[in-house]
Amino acid sequence: MTSMHDGKIDAHFSGHETFPLRQMWLKKAVETADAEGLVPKTTFTDEKAIAEFGVGRNMVAAIKHWALACDVLVEDESRRNFQLTPAAQEIFLDQGLDPFSENPTTAWYAHWCLAGRGSRSTTWYWLFNVFTSQSFSRDEALPTLTKFAQAIASGRKLSSATLSRDLDTCLRGYAPRSATSSVEEAAEPMLAELGLLQEERKGVFSFRRGPKSTLTDAFFTWALLDFWQRHRAGESSLTFETAAYAPGSPGRVFKLDEESVAERLFTLNELTDGKLRWSDTSGLRQVYRGDFNCELMMAELLRESYVR
Repeated sequence: MTSMHDGKIDAHFSGHETFPLRQMWLKKAVETADAEGLVPKTTFTDEKAIAEFGVGRNMVAAIKHWALACDVLVEDESRRNFQLTPAAQEIFLDQGLDPFSENPTTAWYAHWCLAGRGSRSTTWYWLFNVFTSQSFSRDEALPTLTKFAQAIASGRKLSSATLSRDLDTCLRGYAPRSATSSVEEAAEPMLAELGLLQEERKGVFSFRRGPKSTLTDAFFTWALLDFWQRHRAGESSLTFETAAYAPGSPGRVFKLDEESVAERLFTLNELTDGKLRWSDTSGLRQVYRGDFNCELMMAELLRESYVR
């Protein structure tokens, strides 16, 4: 179920078949593309095509869902095919930056798509941008999610079971059930390695707010520009508070503390050759942007994210 909310976030609470995003699933989706980067939609529905994935039908549906939610696949103009996005080609092709999803930046990229952009992943966006509790139980979080979902769903009746399953899938993607699962299963969810969420005791979770050692300055800057383009496209400056605390901002999505955001912003001048400039004068802390092609700079920053 999907509806737009202020043109920025969907109301979408299903599609993953309750499977959290797994390490190699985005690569599996990319491998189905032809030389032109096209993936026929029947790839995810035809019995013979499904057999080539080597997993069950529900898992194939989940792979498609995560590939769409993580901006690996988009629908092409014919509406008969999906096609690889530029970022997917850059990262996941055999000669790409990280074809086997071994670099933490790939997990940060997936997390940003889910929690920062919120396309097909409303609960992920809600958890990191709207929900304010530092420590919480699943049962405490669900009514808050339900209220948020009802507010953005344009009067649609939402199933409590659907929302409950979506919340469980989201939480287990970051904090798997290590006590009741095998080591392999516990380590498998792609986003668990980011250390953003931990289960303190059964059903009780807390965010890990603060520095993120595996998050590169280049990828933080990539995310900052992505946020800027989507939420403040007509503005030539961005306040520190916006970068650190606004819904959908890097500070909020990556659960960085104020000092960590400031340290990242200090690197902007050198990292971008002055195209982005951090200023802290007379108590006014802002980032200024020059005149540049944002798409090209983001592509360059994405490449730098894997070497810095």
